[in-house]
Amino acid sequence: MAIYNINLDIFNSIKSNQKDNSGLNLLMPIATPAQLLTNSWILPSLEDLLFYAVAEGQETIPAHKFLTALKATGLCTGDPRLKECMDTLKETLKNTSDGVTLDRHLFKKCVQSNIVLLTQAFRKKFVIPDFQSFSSHIDELYESAKNLTEGQVADYIPQLAKFSSDLWGVSLCTVDGQRHSVGDTKEPFCLQSCVKPLKYAVAVHDHGTEHVHSFIGKEPSGLRFNKLFLDEDDKPHNPMVNAGAIVCSSLIKVKSVTLSFTLLNVTWFHCGYGIQCRFQSERESGDRNFAIGYYMKEKKCFPDGTDMTSVLDFYFQLCAIEVTCESASVMAATLANGGICPITGERVLSPEAVRNTLSLMHSCGMYDFSGQFAFHVGLPAKSGVAGGILLVVPNVMGIVCWSPPLDKLGNSVRGIQFCTDLVEHFNFHNYDNLRHFAKKHDPRREGGDQRVKSVINLLFAAYTGDVSALRRFALSSIDMEQRDYDSRTALHVAAAEGHTEVVRFLLEACKVNPEPRDRWGSTPIDEAVQFGHNDVVSILQNHLEKNSTSDGSDTKTQP
Repeated sequence: MAIYNINLDIFNSIKSNQKDNSGLNLLMPIATPAQLLTNSWILPSLEDLLFYAVAEGQETIPAHKFLTALKATGLCTGDPRLKECMDTLKETLKNTSDGVTLDRHLFKKCVQSNIVLLTQAFRKKFVIPDFQSFSSHIDELYESAKNLTEGQVADYIPQLAKFSSDLWGVSLCTVDGQRHSVGDTKEPFCLQSCVKPLKYAVAVHDHGTEHVHSFIGKEPSGLRFNKLFLDEDDKPHNPMVNAGAIVCSSLIKVKSVTLSFTLLNVTWFHCGYGIQCRFQSERESGDRNFAIGYYMKEKKCFPDGTDMTSVLDFYFQLCAIEVTCESASVMAATLANGGICPITGERVLSPEAVRNTLSLMHSCGMYDFSGQFAFHVGLPAKSGVAGGILLVVPNVMGIVCWSPPLDKLGNSVRGIQFCTDLVEHFNFHNYDNLRHFAKKHDPRREGGDQRVKSVINLLFAAYTGDVSALRRFALSSIDMEQRDYDSRTALHVAAAEGHTEVVRFLLEACKVNPEPRDRWGSTPIDEAVQFGHNDVVSILQNHLEKNSTSDGSDTKTQP
């Protein structure tokens, strides 16, 4: 099903002081489809516009059609921001006679509590406008990586060795809360080293950068992540190696971690049998980490008064935390969103903490493959020996891949392939040029082919005098002032053909510029005069005079 859209920007005739707190124009109800075809229509409410867009001319909307259209935008019915809407919808359908359709009144009742978010979604104002197309590309990349059979499941921690090598899942969450999952994304796994950037972020959030880095360095070590080695100042090299992560654990409190990750709508600390087993398994196989801990204790790497064995227990517990791809993708998206959880709107981490975390993930997050990953993928990421990769596309989305088979450096084979393919297909690499890298796709904006189609359809509707089609375009995200290769607009075409109702609709409802100039310098009035359409000339002149009088100045002519 196509994504349904609303473009509310065209309804800007309300004075600038008539706005609600969201900044959207307050639109006066109510207009019927018949009124919308005339030049005397009353501007509809946001709820009405949403109904007309989804209903496509029908008097009722099947509930499944609305939910399918909602899913196409990337929003999930379980999104906490849509709780009121979904609860009202469920209750409304329970109380209706047929139980499956919504008329305009019932539809408005359901959506009014979340109308601003829904309006953004259906206007394609989220960071990924064409989410359906983007999701289908993600599915293709997932299937491509699924065919890989290389790698070995980690067995030095007995609990990890129990995972099947066939498990493979990918989940993403954008900074606007658009979500997509494919594969084994509901299967729990433990974070292992993927927790390191999260607890570092909490430490900086609680104590600030200067305090944290008085105990931990910022440089890649050039050594294995579990080496018994410190820098020249007797500090761990960075928070992404075991030594740095252990010290980091001594700087944060259980209360701080629990609060931060609860805001991400993820259950982190619970006494489930699985977590207890993994914690014990971590502890019993953690001789190297105990050695690192005692070595750092000797070198006085911990804050004064630290109980080193308690810190190690806390470190093991954090590594053993269970997540799913779906829940962890929200954590990654929070890092992509400057510390604000996209699906709750809560600030979890400070901007300073997020910036520092992403910087260190970029340089140190992928074990001994960090340099290669930074070169080829160019995005902040952190991997773990359970097979997870937490990937951040700053200001766009967070992605979590999970597949237990690891390469010789400890990274998920399928996860690395997926990340590499992602950046080969989309211009997400930090150093991709967003304007001139023509070989890659930019999902953050609609494609050029789609724009060409919309210009053709818009001008053809103006040529044939199809006001009904133009109304549908006006209720969509189409720019009603789009130009063809000769810089001609729909108003040029309608004036040349003498379609008075189209001209009135474009001027009065869509508020288009009345005097655009094409490549030869001609305006719509020039077109109407040339072809002898005096009624159109009168409409255009009256409109210009009216605007000039109301503004107290001449209407500016735009090139």
